Amino acid sequence: MHYQKRLEGILGELQNPSSEQLKEALLEANVQLKELLPELKTSKGKPYFRKLIYQNKHVELLVMNWSELECAPHDHGHSFGWIQVIDGTAQNTVYEVKGDTLPNELFTEFQEQGNVFFAPKNGVHKMSVSDEHKLVTLHLYSPPITGMKVYDLKKCAACIVSDDCGAWWPEETRQKVREIKLAKAAE
Repeated sequence: MHYQKRLEGILGELQNPSSEQLKEALLEANVQLKELLPELKTSKGKPYFRKLIYQNKHVELLVMNWSELECAPHDHGHSFGWIQVIDGTAQNTVYEVKGDTLPNELFTEFQEQGNVFFAPKNGVHKMSVSDEHKLVTLHLYSPPITGMKVYDLKKCAACIVSDDCGAWWPEETRQKVREIKLAKAAE
């Protein structure tokens, strides 16, 4: 069976899923690298190429093929989800954010091929390839991401980005929904 049909059968059943239901669906989908290869492209000057694989009003599934660049710290708008490492090892840095202050780095972890890890609602993180190898990740969110906030730590700013922008500071004005000046966190 083509994996798209499999996804429609599994993900199409989800309606306002819990975190555990979302994780179970991602694992049940059992998407393999060989199935994703035709979808993977590269993205010059961006941390990753992303492709929407499946979406309805309750969930979205994206595949990301990572470059050597790391993405910016970001949240997932009003969504939560699970990230599965399909190929390679991801370096995932988690932040704490209090109000309109700069994110404070909490820890960095390495997620190896096959690992699945949680992206909580309002959680802020950044990812990158951890070594010389390629990185391919699968991301299942509920509801579909809208209102993602991307942070620029050097500019001391954040930006709510349009739904077609990834986890990087938007280059196109139309992708900047709202810019926010941040304060430095109290020490």
